[in-house]
Amino acid sequence: MSSRPGRAPVVTISATYGAGGSMIGPAVAARLDVPFLDRALPTAVAARIGCSLDEALQRDDRAPSGLERLLVSAARLPTVTLGSVDTTYIGTTNAEGRLLYDHEFVEQTERVIREVARTGGVILGRAAAAVLADHSDVLHVRLDGAREARLRRARRLWELGDRVEFHGPDRVNAPPNGKVLDANDRARAAYVRRFYRIDPTEAAHYHLVIDSTALSTDACVDVVVRAAKDRAQGGDKEF
Repeated sequence: MSSRPGRAPVVTISATYGAGGSMIGPAVAARLDVPFLDRALPTAVAARIGCSLDEALQRDDRAPSGLERLLVSAARLPTVTLGSVDTTYIGTTNAEGRLLYDHEFVEQTERVIREVARTGGVILGRAAAAVLADHSDVLHVRLDGAREARLRRARRLWELGDRVEFHGPDRVNAPPNGKVLDANDRARAAYVRRFYRIDPTEAAHYHLVIDSTALSTDACVDVVVRAAKDRAQGGDKEF
């Protein structure tokens, strides 16, 4: 397993919709004095691939409408095999007109995540716990909570004007509802299942599973920060 002795902590956060990942993640990063990676990830991927940011966002696990469109297209479009990866043909092209495939977006996202793991950071979503599963000093966190409690939190944040959780234009014109919550949860889980063949709800993939609807944001941040520091210092090697 890889390790980064003496370097800044790395935290991956998997969060269901309304569980507060967009609030807890940045707060943890600030406390640990490391970068927070959310919107910056698809921006970096778009630059490396040579496509628009919108096209990268449509293949990102934080953009449910785009991912659902990609998954629906997989059921009706032919596939080709590149190496050992069966990949769905999609219509996106780069600046030179070369056709792009969905696995290219995933591979570039993995490269960005692995670069962060070398220097420290907090990564929200993108199956980062699966990508960095072999890193012995990375802390993997899952934020979740009862469906109705998450929906209440999402609505409250929307009413307060906090729209970070709602990336697409269809997410800001009306208060969140159960349909939006379910679509987000389904899309985020589908990304992990499709590309990594694991169930993101299984606790075995994480060091911490927190009901973030039952605790304050400050309490969640305190727990994650303490665990991240312990993990970075090799807390699994001592009693």
